[in-house]
Amino acid sequence: MNMRASLLKMGLFTAILFSSVISVSAQDARELYTTATGFIRDGDYSNAILVLNQALQQEPDNIEFKKQLGFAYYLQGDMNKAKNIIEPLLNKKEADEQTFQIAGNIYQSRQEWKTAQKLYEKALRKFPESGELYNDNGQLLMFLKVFEGGMGSYLKGIEKAPNFSSNYYNAIKAYAYMNNPVWVIIYGEIFVNLESYTARTAEVRTLLLDAYKSLYNDPSLLTRAIEDENDQKGKKKSGADFINAYKASMGKQASVVMSGIDPETLIMLRTRFLLDWYNFAGIKYPYALFDFQRSLLKQGMFEAYNQWMFGPVANQPAYRAWTTMHKAEYDTFLQYQRNHPLKLRPDEYYNDNKFSLAR
Repeated sequence: MNMRASLLKMGLFTAILFSSVISVSAQDARELYTTATGFIRDGDYSNAILVLNQALQQEPDNIEFKKQLGFAYYLQGDMNKAKNIIEPLLNKKEADEQTFQIAGNIYQSRQEWKTAQKLYEKALRKFPESGELYNDNGQLLMFLKVFEGGMGSYLKGIEKAPNFSSNYYNAIKAYAYMNNPVWVIIYGEIFVNLESYTARTAEVRTLLLDAYKSLYNDPSLLTRAIEDENDQKGKKKSGADFINAYKASMGKQASVVMSGIDPETLIMLRTRFLLDWYNFAGIKYPYALFDFQRSLLKQGMFEAYNQWMFGPVANQPAYRAWTTMHKAEYDTFLQYQRNHPLKLRPDEYYNDNKFSLAR
């Protein structure tokens, strides 16, 4: 009995020891992966590759490790190795959106345009809600001069993933090129809220301010929208009707900006627009952006919000002077904005789908 008990104890000890070795190995592999990710973040791709290969020796079937290794090779510029690692992952059920994004970047770097196109089509069938993939697909199609397809991909990305910023950014650039100020205004303000502190933010703020000026350069367009709105009463709503209602409401405020457009006149213009919109169109066309604006208006923060939105590009000295004189008010707004950011709702997609980039 003593010998048997001793053997049982030895067997249990061996099992515990073996289990500990497995646990330590798994932990070591994960630590190596974390270290490699740090190297990638720092731009040290050679060390990232070295460490990821060590991790894969411990877990050779780990899809996440392989994906990161392929990404590291891509960043290093070794597209052959990157492709050889990433391509076999694409047919695995564990392949996520990032795997397809990395593969798309690799194919484009190798100028395998058709392969990249087919990849994005496959990826979007698997991930039909992915804003990132719609954006990547749109950029590829634009590069290939398939303009309507590219624009359509950006807009589908906005519809399916309304809180992902890059589709707005690329759509704004296209709408600015087409001289379509209305969608630059709507999508531009959304973008600045979603991506508030990047180089792209300053660019879009400028396009947004210019779009307001462009909108009122031809008052006849807004007058026609008012007439169209009267004709559309009682009819089924559509994206085109939404934009006509928007232009009609903006057209009613034209007298406010007769002396020019700056943050002060925009505050008055946009305040009057909100009052008019919620009298006539707010129920028919619910929209989180306008609800967000109205909430700020009700809480006395709309002036600070508009200064934040337009001031930095309209007149930097005047903006700094305003924020200095209204520091408490501005700080209150910034704190509120951090705690209550704009969140778009997925069931509120409107677009008239009128675009043609060909010139």
